Amino acid sequence: MPISATTVIRQACFFSSTSLGHRKNSVIQSTAQKRLHQKLLKPLPYARCCATSSLEQAASEQSRLRWEGGRAAPTSSGAMDSIDDSEDACRLVVNSHFDSGNIEVVDASNPGNIQLRIHEDPFCETDGRAHFQWFHFRLTGARNHELNLHLANAGKASFPHAWSGYQSCASYDRQHWFRVPTNYDESSGTLTIQHRPEQDAVYYAYFAPYSYERHQDLIAKCISHKAVRLEVLGETLDGHDIDLLRIGQPGKGKRRVWMIARQHPGESMAEWFVEGFLERLLDSHSALARHALQKAVFYVVPNMNPDGSWRGHLRTNAAGANLNREWAKPSPETSPEVYHVRNKMDKVGLDMLLDIHGDEELPYNFINGNEGIPCWGERLAKLQKTFVESFKKSSPDFQSQHGYAIDEPNQANLTICAHAIGDRFKTLSLTLEMPFKDTIENPDPVQGWSPDRTKSFGASILNAIVDTVPSLDG
Repeated sequence: MPISATTVIRQACFFSSTSLGHRKNSVIQSTAQKRLHQKLLKPLPYARCCATSSLEQAASEQSRLRWEGGRAAPTSSGAMDSIDDSEDACRLVVNSHFDSGNIEVVDASNPGNIQLRIHEDPFCETDGRAHFQWFHFRLTGARNHELNLHLANAGKASFPHAWSGYQSCASYDRQHWFRVPTNYDESSGTLTIQHRPEQDAVYYAYFAPYSYERHQDLIAKCISHKAVRLEVLGETLDGHDIDLLRIGQPGKGKRRVWMIARQHPGESMAEWFVEGFLERLLDSHSALARHALQKAVFYVVPNMNPDGSWRGHLRTNAAGANLNREWAKPSPETSPEVYHVRNKMDKVGLDMLLDIHGDEELPYNFINGNEGIPCWGERLAKLQKTFVESFKKSSPDFQSQHGYAIDEPNQANLTICAHAIGDRFKTLSLTLEMPFKDTIENPDPVQGWSPDRTKSFGASILNAIVDTVPSLDG
């Protein structure tokens, strides 16, 4: 039966340059700081959908299209309630006006040829570009109809080679995420998602999102445990709290193990990983967890970049800072997240750091070591080997054959967290990477690398930590 789809395109440009994210007045303490914030934030308008495709424009423009039997025809310029409501009509709505949403709608008049673009992060000075690759949006009104969604600017994304072999995530209930057929045309730089939705609304995302609401739920669940204390280290530029969970009681001889996640906000698997880790560490029936808390106190920052996460960024915070390039000289004006976390590390001390990330291209779980930092030597090499060998035993999803190239001696980039902290504290400091796609060793054709697998993987790292902690003494 022919379908009739009237496109409604929505815009989320509701943050002005002077009121980003309900920032509290306490963020800016002086006139000089206020001027700096205005300078920094003025060029960063907040938009999740195309700025030329607002709801108001869609309701009034004369060239709105209706798809009828495979051909486009102009319709009247009435308001939204003039849309064809007949039983056979398909009201097609593309919307990313929600937590971590990101898409720009170019043309959604034809369900078989929907043209989209991914919205850019603010320009990042350290990286010399505006990053983008993360997308997350809802499409309604195409139940039982074939969709072709073309992300037209995919070829200019931060990691275009990573599109090869990638399959988009989709969900009806935002709980169970599955993969849908996705193809990348290198010649045109277009990523095409092909899907026939079985329900009235479907969500598409680069990876299963980890919402700020779920983050709040995670914090609330953890602090109900008697071993957990919550400290707000500071405030982000958008006014979000920088949450630190301390698990266990500090004491003489206890090692201080830090875990941070999601410096790059689009790497949502990092917070899924932390959730799985925390669930195991706080399992009162787990003898391993009880043993771990006898030997160590854990400091966990589940989300280093809540602004970027909420805004739908790939790699930067609200000011366009790549947090994982800010650890040499963090600034309270542009990277308060790193500034406050590093200050806390200096205050309480650190014996081990695990920085959790995701990799867009490589189909493996792996760590990036610290061979290139100035203080690298036999002791750190033994600690790293102990951790890696234990982790391989505790999880078949972890391997050490594939990963990033090893830095030459004294050539590590000390603006990167794990390198900077490893050298600052002269101790074991590692970056853990997980795939956006799937692992080659244990692939799942339905879900790929998924939240459940990530949580299980996060739980398994406790074994490696417990096996490594005794060697941190000397």
